[in-house]
Formats: sequence, C-alpha cells, structure tokens
Amino acid sequence: MDKRFYKPLAWILLILFFGFLLVGESSGQTACDAIPKQIIVDVINQSDIAAVATQYGLEATPIDQIGSPPSYRMRIRDDNPQNPCAIQAAMQGDARIAKSEVNRRLSSFELEGLPWTIGHSWAIGHSWAIGGSVKGYMRNWFPATIRLAQAHQINRGTRVDNGQPVVVAVLDTGIDPDHPQFAGRLVPGWDFVSNDNDPREVGVLRQNPVYGHGTHVSGIIALTAPEAKIMPIRVLDQNGEGDLWRVVAAIIWAANHGADVVNISFGYNVEPLLLKNLLHNCDVPPPGTQLFPELNGNKLVVVSGAGNGGNANPVFPAGTRIDPQLGVGASTRLEHLATFSTMSPENGTRFIQAVAPGENIVSTLPGGRYGMWTGTSMAAPIGAGIAALTKAQFPALTPHLLVEQIAATGIEWRCIHPTRGPIRTNRVDAFCSITNNTACGVNPDACSQ
Repeated sequence: MDKRFYKPLAWILLILFFGFLLVGESSGQTACDAIPKQIIVDVINQSDIAAVATQYGLEATPIDQIGSPPSYRMRIRDDNPQNPCAIQAAMQGDARIAKSEVNRRLSSFELEGLPWTIGHSWAIGHSWAIGGSVKGYMRNWFPATIRLAQAHQINRGTRVDNGQPVVVAVLDTGIDPDHPQFAGRLVPGWDFVSNDNDPREVGVLRQNPVYGHGTHVSGIIALTAPEAKIMPIRVLDQNGEGDLWRVVAAIIWAANHGADVVNISFGYNVEPLLLKNLLHNCDVPPPGTQLFPELNGNKLVVVSGAGNGGNANPVFPAGTRIDPQLGVGASTRLEHLATFSTMSPENGTRFIQAVAPGENIVSTLPGGRYGMWTGTSMAAPIGAGIAALTKAQFPALTPHLLVEQIAATGIEWRCIHPTRGPIRTNRVDAFCSITNNTACGVNPDACSQ
C-alpha cells in the first residue's frame, strides 16, 4: 500500500481518538461529584433568573433560595441530559450570573477510598490494653497533653455570666442518644438527611464504614467540655456523604437554636463558595460578602478538621482562612505532626492555625460501646471542646477573637519538617486558652520524626 495513504489515515485516527476523549469529558456523568439534577446560581439581577433557567435547561421555579443577594437552588429539567458540572462550566462568562456552583458532595475525612484523603479505619476495642472500654475512655492520653484537668478546675463548660451551658453543634453522621456518656448532655438536634427531629445514627456496625463517626466525635467533646451541651445534627448519611446545601441549612439551623460552637469533621477538595460566604457571616463578614439574614444575627465559632491528605493541599472548609473558623490538624502522642494530617506551609496562607491530638483516641460508639479512631476528625472536636471552655470563661469574646485566643495560647510549633518544609502552628492547650496565657510554651522537636 502507498505510504502516502498512511499519513492522512494516522491523522484521521488521532483526531477521532481525541474527539472521543473530549466527548467523554463533556458528558462527565461519573466525574461530576455533585447531587444530580441540581445547580446553585446567583444572578446579578433577580429578574434574569427565568431567562437564565430557560437558556441552561433548568426548571423556571427554584427549589429554594438562601442568602442576600440570594443563591438559588435550581433543578435541571428532565429533558436536559447535561450533568451539573457541564452546566456550571457553560455558565462561566455569562454576564448575568454572579456565581454558580454544583451542589457539591461533602464526605467524612475517615471515609476510606477518597482520592483526596488517606482515611483511617477504626475497630471496636482496637486495643483493650489501651482501652476500648469506659475505663479507656476516661484514661485517654490526650487530656494530660492539653492540660485538661487544670482547665477543668477553672471551667467545665458553664458560662460565667449567666450559668448556662455552652452548646456545641456536631454536624456529622448523627449520634447514639442512648449512650450512657450522653445522659443529660444533649439538647434537641435535627436530621437533615431524613428531615426529622431524630438525628440518630443510621447503619450497621462494621458494615457501614463510618457508622459511629458522629457518636465518636460527640464523645470527645463530652470528655473535653463535660458541662457543655451537645446538639447532634445529622448531615452525613450512612455512607458518610452529605451535600453543600444541606450543610449550609444545618449551620443556620444550629445558629437559630442556640449553638455557640459548630464542629465540622468533613470536607471536600474544591472550595464551596456558598459555605465560605456563610462562615464569614458567623461573625462580621468582609465588605461585599453575600449576607445571610437567616442567621438572625447569631454568631458562631466554627471548628473544622484539616483533612487527612498527609500534604499541604487544602481541604474545605478548613482550607480557607475565615475569621470565625479554627482549622485543626492532628498531632501525635509524641507531639509530632501526624503523618496523615493536612498542614498548611508557613510560606503560604496559614489556613491550619492549630493542631490537636488525633491519634488513637478512645471515644463513644453506638450501642454503649467504645472504640479507637484516628484522624483529624478526632482533633477537631478537641478544638471544639476547648472553644466551649473558652467561650464559657470569656462569654463576651466574639467568634473571631475566641479563635485567635485558642490559636495564640497553644504550644508553639515553628520548625522545618523533613518532608513538609517550614511549619508554623500551635498545638492547642486547654489550660492556657481559658487563662489567656500567650506564653504557653514552645515545642522545638515538633518536626522531628
């Protein structure tokens, strides 16, 4: 065959190959990690929402809306085959649209198999010698590290101004409300998965990979701030997954039902803009930020886990430096940075302001059990518990100032890690936080391995 035939044939085959790749990417049905048939849209002029809906194949009437100017949650019409990610990409550059995003899925940090987190499994009675029982729970190693006994001599979670308990909302997989450790420690919560007032965990032990996650997180808060109340809010299903709109609604619900602190032990590797704007509104939002009158002026401290990526890649919402938010990484029993913990580098935006113990933490599990779990999901509730103690002792502190006090009063870590490079953060200290001691100490060996 004439060689001149092969050259154009090769070009045709190459074009067809890349054409198939582009078609595959544009359909992207499996790559779009979002709630199907939904998209979130902000328009500059609200009168344009109907025209925008028509152009992009959305139903004319929004599912609902939130914020001011409003974010509309829109449903994609059944005759529109595009997925939310493709529609969101097509909206870029449309002068009528201020911003758009998909109703992104958010996942527990300890859900194994995520591409952006190492993940850590757990076991009932991981080591009975260390403690998979109530005795092990009460003898956890982390209280001595953060000087919890000394802090409890001053405050255990009851406000000094009015004698009321500080309330910590736990946004997670729910809780086992019948566990003995929660007797008298709960206030009413809500289930945003089933949309009812019973935020009980759903699943089967050892079968659903994150069953017990919310109960474990709540038990850590109960141990750290024993007189604080826990508000259980279920936003993650039995697979450890939630979505952006549900989380935003849950934070607003918590604020309007008396929460002072919110614990978030989940995240995503792409920043959800709606959640970022809402968290800014939990104190005084920067000029030009979307407002949320639904909060009714209520202020919140938000404590978020850093993520388990084992690198400096931000996981959100902790990956954004927001005034009323404390991003928390994980430290080990030996006072080193946990290998799995996400940590921001010193030469960039320090979105992780503090670390807390997150290795082999014994806490509560459904069915009156106890177990050991590892991850930044365990570090965050220690930070949330310290936030509750500090709020109780200094009730007039704004969320921004309270976060600053916790971060500024810890044990200073400023060193060069052999694999992470320069690190600057503080390991939380309960006693220094509630005494506002900014000369708490320095750990020169924090970057040792």
